Amino acid sequence: MNSNEFSRMIDRRAIGPEAVSIEASLDECAALARRFELVAVDALSAQVQLIAEGAEVAASGTLRAAIVQTCAISGEPLPVAVDEPIAFRFVPQRAFGDNDIEVELEEAELDEIDYAGTTFDLGEAVAQSLALAIDPYATGPEADQVREKIGLSGDPSSGPFAALAALKKDQL
Repeated sequence: MNSNEFSRMIDRRAIGPEAVSIEASLDECAALARRFELVAVDALSAQVQLIAEGAEVAASGTLRAAIVQTCAISGEPLPVAVDEPIAFRFVPQRAFGDNDIEVELEEAELDEIDYAGTTFDLGEAVAQSLALAIDPYATGPEADQVREKIGLSGDPSSGPFAALAALKKDQL
């Protein structure tokens, strides 16, 4: 039993020429919202072309989601549409060896996701891609008003560092 909120197991031996479409149910969306600490995940889907290259599988396609996150400044709910290209490679677990070595990938290299046996979890890979697409500093339309209200308007003569700047000026 797989415990991932959005699990879609694919057997690499059954990969065909057509793209794979996956879509999260309402319950899966709610579970992903909790996992990623979002107000809501209203929709999540992906269209992924899988190409078996021996035991490895290249995956590329598009991730689409409708999420509601919290504005980083105002704390208000912020609806966001995600439409991102995705690309990664599923590789057999043995390719990583016994050591957990962190490998720095070049920009053109695909993220590698290991799997055991003949099946891999495409849904979990898409969920992780969604997590990477979320802007943790996203701001909504009320952000500028809140910044001004709390003194973070960007004006160097106001805000939390204004007093420090004044002290520094007095010391010179």
